[in-house]
Amino acid sequence: MNNFIFYSPTEFVFGRDTEAQTGALVQKYGARKVMIVYGGGSVIRSGLLARVEKYCMLGGVQPNPIDTKVYEGIDLCRKESVDMMLAVGGGSVIDTAKAIAAGVPYDGDFWDFYIGKAVVAEALKVAVVLTIPAAGS
Repeated sequence: MNNFIFYSPTEFVFGRDTEAQTGALVQKYGARKVMIVYGGGSVIRSGLLARVEKYCMLGGVQPNPIDTKVYEGIDLCRKESVDMMLAVGGGSVIDTAKAIAAGVPYDGDFWDFYIGKAVVAEALKVAVVLTIPAAGS
């Protein structure tokens, strides 16, 4: 067996009605202004979004998201001085929030990270209210 160290500074909060803790948890991690990123359908119909929404929102992320939503999010975060992303949804929403989080402090095009031209050195904090347990993000 190879020796290794695993460090995972992630807090998981599970259970019924735990979305009610969202505001307190983002404050715990020092967020002053949060952008909520979400898809559409079920997160709205279920009322989950209404229970967690605060601050700024970037809705309409589609499955297999396109880069225009990331560029829109980066611009909005910079304009509004957002310091934390809150993804409410599944994998596509989470991936979009992560791309925005990496793109905000970066001077180049966020695609540089995906084509190997740059490595993420700094990013906004990312929190997630997961709506689908199968999301591999």
